[in-house]
Amino acid sequence: MAGIKDVAAEAGLSVATVSRVLNGHPSVSEDARRRVTDAVERLGYRPNAVARSLRTDQTRTLGLVISDVMNPYFTELARSVEEEARALGYSVIIGNADERPGLQDHHVTALLDRRIDGLLVSPTDGGSPGMLGAARAGTPMVFVDRWIPGVDVPVVRSDGRAAVRDLVAHLHALGHRRLAIIAGPAATTTGRERVDAFREALAAHGLELPDAYIGQGDFQAGSGRRVTEGFLDLAEPPEAVFAADNLMALGALDAIRARGLRVPDDIGLAAFDDIPWFVHTDPPVTAIAQPTGELGRAAVRALADRIEGRTGASVTLPARLVVRRSCGEPASPESPSPVRRSTP
Repeated sequence: MAGIKDVAAEAGLSVATVSRVLNGHPSVSEDARRRVTDAVERLGYRPNAVARSLRTDQTRTLGLVISDVMNPYFTELARSVEEEARALGYSVIIGNADERPGLQDHHVTALLDRRIDGLLVSPTDGGSPGMLGAARAGTPMVFVDRWIPGVDVPVVRSDGRAAVRDLVAHLHALGHRRLAIIAGPAATTTGRERVDAFREALAAHGLELPDAYIGQGDFQAGSGRRVTEGFLDLAEPPEAVFAADNLMALGALDAIRARGLRVPDDIGLAAFDDIPWFVHTDPPVTAIAQPTGELGRAAVRALADRIEGRTGASVTLPARLVVRRSCGEPASPESPSPVRRSTP
């Protein structure tokens, strides 16, 4: 394998000059930079990242701890993080917390041991000890999607309140009055925020959210099935169910079909976190879409700012309602409005 001395010999320059070129030193001439670049390409030289990190105290590596790699939302988020990091000259190591605080701490500790330059985290709860310790120790960190109130870390997230209001107004216009929610974990900010937004949106239409219409889920499909089965067992089941994430919505769809019922003929279904699969279900699922790619890219830029000594500002982007046909919508925008199925 070629080393820096081989590159210097190939380029006809000193080792010191080659080192300055590889480390981006501004005092190098364009001719020297070109000769080193050409020699590197011809020899297939790869700088030793470990040795370079010892000199610069940087590894050009970021850590990303996501809540659940099986959730398509987080898969897309991770992809956008990796793409933006690569564009800025960073590599990314990913840890999957699987919605478990203990596993989250394991990944945080392992990543810090690898001397990452900064950490992106979507917290699984209100603050596991390892993650809180890393934040308080001054580790460059950015929360993405979820956050922990009171921790002085930039937050990159979407605001879904307006989209939830749009969803409830949409369901109300379709004639639905008995509306239920499959909530995410109360220990997460997104879990609490989506229930609060749903309740507030219902109140704006003079509707209540009875305890029986709030099912506690965990952002995974099994809880969506379990909660929906409970809704269907009620003496007066809801007319439409809002799942606070995509996996719980898929679980709800399984439960509805297992009872021999149809969406939306027997019960409407909507979800937070749009995913590509929803256009292929029968019927396609009405959902709230987050700007996932933009969130991932913004989070990396905010973290790079923190690493490089700049402030690293929080970013909030709007979510939006995507209307399809799982709540009793007409087949096309030109079709007449559906018949109302209940009265206030």
